[in-house]
Amino acid sequence: MDFQSLLEDIVATLRPELGEAGHVANYIPALARVPAARFGIALRTCDGHEAHAGDSTTAFSIQSISKLFALTMGMREMGETLWERIGREPSGNPFNSLVQLESERGIPRNPFINAGAIAVTDRLVSLFDAKAEMLTLLSSLCGEPVQFDEEVAASEAATGFRNIALANFMKSFGRIDNDVSAVLDAYFHHCAAAMNCLQLARATGFLCRDGVHPFTGHQLLTESQARRINALMLTCGTYDAAGEFAFRIGLPCKSGVGGGIVAVVPDRLTLCVWSPALDSTGNSLLGMKALELFTAKTGLSIF
Repeated sequence: MDFQSLLEDIVATLRPELGEAGHVANYIPALARVPAARFGIALRTCDGHEAHAGDSTTAFSIQSISKLFALTMGMREMGETLWERIGREPSGNPFNSLVQLESERGIPRNPFINAGAIAVTDRLVSLFDAKAEMLTLLSSLCGEPVQFDEEVAASEAATGFRNIALANFMKSFGRIDNDVSAVLDAYFHHCAAAMNCLQLARATGFLCRDGVHPFTGHQLLTESQARRINALMLTCGTYDAAGEFAFRIGLPCKSGVGGGIVAVVPDRLTLCVWSPALDSTGNSLLGMKALELFTAKTGLSIF
């Protein structure tokens, strides 16, 4: 299949819609300044073939896509004990909701909502320098140096009142072990990692290769762990629009409010799209359309 021509065709099809609908994540001041009329797409196959088009080499804030990599580190280091304080069910509520967390006594519904990712980060902070380990993992997985956007991290820390509330609320139930400020500092930095579509398509490659590192060939996760992450991406990876993504796209996906979405076709390829304008659920408007076009044109789906 000529993936390069396909991606160029998707970019050409969607380009007239750039900036016409949706809104950037303006509740984070540093993200509010990102131009809405950007669109990139990239993929990497299991055997290392790459294709990319549009703004695919422009770095953006990966935001909640980082939760996927935090979960990877947590599962690798802790195995099943990671799930003692975190559930694995769809939330059905906004990604930063406090209501569900209260009714379930400080146990987040899944690791891809904010409370769940903060709980995962807390476990990582107990083990090592969680900020440094995140950069090491991301750089290794994409084969290029990855850095945090310190402006974005500072912007999130200055305005992240709901995340601060979530962390303190979990702390009050004894679900957070470390100092809340240290946990949030790591969490905000993870979200502020700056990567482009091609780098993210590479970095998620272990998820289409049964947990095998896309470059070194070593087993990053077990086959079972990789399958379970893909399952969580399908059911929980796109906030409270996961059902719509499964219905329209049929692939495990993880999105971020920076406008990025990664998708996995097991045993075939990994894909990343980016367009900063979001829909009402916090997912990239054109990113979702691009993934729907991709699966329609290729017939690739897990179903």
